Amino acid sequence: MTATTPHEVPARPRRRLPAWLEIVLAVIVVGLVQAFLVKPFGVPSQSMENTLQIGDRIVVNRLDSTVGRGDIVVFSHGETWQEPQLPEADNALARAARKVGDLTGIGPSNTAYTVKRVIGTPGDTVACCDGQGRVLVNSKPLDEPYVHDDHAFRSPELTCDTTPRSSRCFPEIRVPEDRLLVMGDHRSQSADSVVNCRGGTEAGGCARFVPMNRIVGPVVFRIWPLGTFGRITAG
Repeated sequence: MTATTPHEVPARPRRRLPAWLEIVLAVIVVGLVQAFLVKPFGVPSQSMENTLQIGDRIVVNRLDSTVGRGDIVVFSHGETWQEPQLPEADNALARAARKVGDLTGIGPSNTAYTVKRVIGTPGDTVACCDGQGRVLVNSKPLDEPYVHDDHAFRSPELTCDTTPRSSRCFPEIRVPEDRLLVMGDHRSQSADSVVNCRGGTEAGGCARFVPMNRIVGPVVFRIWPLGTFGRITAG
């Protein structure tokens, strides 16, 4: 038996919160981080290859409210880009699971998310193509080294002046205020802002835009797979 000296204070047992409360607090912390700091997403499709691959896990900076041409962004929507949220789930369990997903970013959610690259900002005019098959923004060609597997464009036999026209071509589109025009890097496999305009000669409302208030934030990091971990910069 070991005696204590007069100056020693017996150790007090460490107090712990109830397990259920620790879980609740952890969920709240995760929710706050994702709501105000950073939010992870999975890449669901091939539309951003080869910059991003299907299954990549990316992180969005929610503190950055500035979005510029060339940025890769995640935006929210419902079953279509015009709808803010998905239709309500059929049963209470699914609705509860979606609420948890909204808070933690894990599992199902009431919102769908898409990742694309910003090509046109409010007030820009965007068209395709010049004689070299390049996208024009405000009448100036873009340098787009990130584009993968674009629509066929061969001068002089398949251009914007031939019949039939190249499916790479689309008429001049003006981006409305508080909207963005976005496109995928894998151009031939991207259902993006101009998918319904390709091959046409008149814009006539064919484009679909992303409201600025639906932008979650710019993509800043890829965190999975580990071999590709690193910062993602604007094009």
